[in-house]
Amino acid sequence: MRRKLAAGNWKMHGSVSALAELTTLAAQIDPQGCETVICPPATLLFHACQLVTSTDIAIGAQCCHPQPHGPFTGDVSARMIAETGASYVIAGHSERRDRYAETDAEVQAQIRAAWRDNLTAILCVGESGEDRQAGITLDTIATQLAGSLPDGANGENVVIAYEPIWAIGTGDVPTLAQIGEVHDFIRAQLVRRFGDTQGKTIRLLYGGSVKPSNAADIFTAENVDGALVGGASLQAADFLPIIQALNDA
Repeated sequence: MRRKLAAGNWKMHGSVSALAELTTLAAQIDPQGCETVICPPATLLFHACQLVTSTDIAIGAQCCHPQPHGPFTGDVSARMIAETGASYVIAGHSERRDRYAETDAEVQAQIRAAWRDNLTAILCVGESGEDRQAGITLDTIATQLAGSLPDGANGENVVIAYEPIWAIGTGDVPTLAQIGEVHDFIRAQLVRRFGDTQGKTIRLLYGGSVKPSNAADIFTAENVDGALVGGASLQAADFLPIIQALNDA
């Protein structure tokens, strides 16, 4: 049975003092409930990992370079991330695909790098507003899955987050039918490619304007195993109700 997962992407927010939110979070989450992952900025990874030692919170990075080392000013390798104590890394977030022109092939290379250093990758896929209007959402998702997800994927080394680009940070959320359609499609693609056993072990998250007021409804959609949460993960007071809604789903 797939364990539910609540992942928080802090993006370029947070400070050392903000890590106090992790202490508050750790004190109130149910260790028998869903898995909880926080992905702070790279500068906070080591501090965060030290702070959550012996708690039920895992730490992840927001991206990684596919090479283990080299002349890549400003980049962070999967090996460096693993050395901080982190266990997850996000790959293919739409903000990086868009602003840094990361291709499916580059995202796949990042995931392979993550696996080499025993990190679980959170692969993000999702359509633009233009794709949705043109009726090619599923085609877009299929292309991203085929190009970004390496062979050998399973429930231990990868999580897939469906994040419609037009919903990220906008307050707009797809209908439950739209979320269910995409998640069912992703599940079918995984089963077809990796077989029934492996394809059904990979967790599928929804991301895009998830907040305490809509989380419970989102988690009723079929094949939604959790959420990748942005702004609402910055404060324990906002993230805890989402975690509780996931536990209750």
